[in-house]
Amino acid sequence: MSPTTPRTTARRTAALLATAVLALTACGSGGSAGGAGATGPAAADAGLPTTDVVSDVKKDPAAAELLPADVRARGRLSVATSVGTPPGATYLADGKTLAGQDIDFANAVGKVLGLTIDREVASFEAILPALGSGKYDMGTGNFGVTDERRQTIDFVTYINDGQGFAVRKDSPLKKVRSLRQLCGLTVATGAGTTFEATLEENRHRCEKAGKKPYDVKTYAEQGALWISLQQGRTDVVMSTINGLRYAVKQQPGLRFLNEFKRLDVGFAFKKGTPLAPAVRAAVNRLKKDGTYGRILKKWGTGPSAIETSRISPPEIR
Repeated sequence: MSPTTPRTTARRTAALLATAVLALTACGSGGSAGGAGATGPAAADAGLPTTDVVSDVKKDPAAAELLPADVRARGRLSVATSVGTPPGATYLADGKTLAGQDIDFANAVGKVLGLTIDREVASFEAILPALGSGKYDMGTGNFGVTDERRQTIDFVTYINDGQGFAVRKDSPLKKVRSLRQLCGLTVATGAGTTFEATLEENRHRCEKAGKKPYDVKTYAEQGALWISLQQGRTDVVMSTINGLRYAVKQQPGLRFLNEFKRLDVGFAFKKGTPLAPAVRAAVNRLKKDGTYGRILKKWGTGPSAIETSRISPPEIR
């Protein structure tokens, strides 16, 4: 069989992804708090944009004045970061340095508020409970703002993203307008995400339609999720719109299907946090000075721009 056939290409891609999964697993919570502006061979090898759009951001005294007195006094903000795939947050080729849209935005907010970011990598599904316990001040991980989450978590919005689908190019699926179109298929998605919740809540619709329910496979590591699709163990991936668009450009044999639902995305905080007004002011300051637009341009996510940052707005319906 020719080495350029789709099956061989898929095997090569799967092998590369498997290596990435091992690298992510090896780093675990020990990933460094690096981010925007990384340069050199590691950044180039990762194929990620390396433009520094954050280091020139200046402190805004008016925004900093909104900080709680204890946070302003210690001058530091503890941030839990979920690492997945670009453009949100990922590792550079050195397996330690973090880069991505979430990294740039959090770093820029820290600069506006005059705070040093103390970043710790944590799994997506662990961050929100940890915020409630007070372990971290803030969480990043492309957290969609839903009415259910707003009951226990506060959010400060900074982009608009949402839910979408991707498949192999040989899939008969063209566009998913209803989850009933997934009946009988195996759907891959991230563990502890709004996608998992949406799929589980709507599984009964297949039975009501007299069809076999779809099977939901959840993955803590994004690399493993994509391997499952490439190898045919799952039929379709449900994930973030921005993440899907980026991923299919990097992997042969896959295609983005469509947007399914839009959601505001925000920094996450413990319910009732006094930090929210200051962080909202910081995001709006970034919009005013042009940094906001430069971050979106760097990561190719211009359509995700919001007009203004808000605190825990209602879920987009």
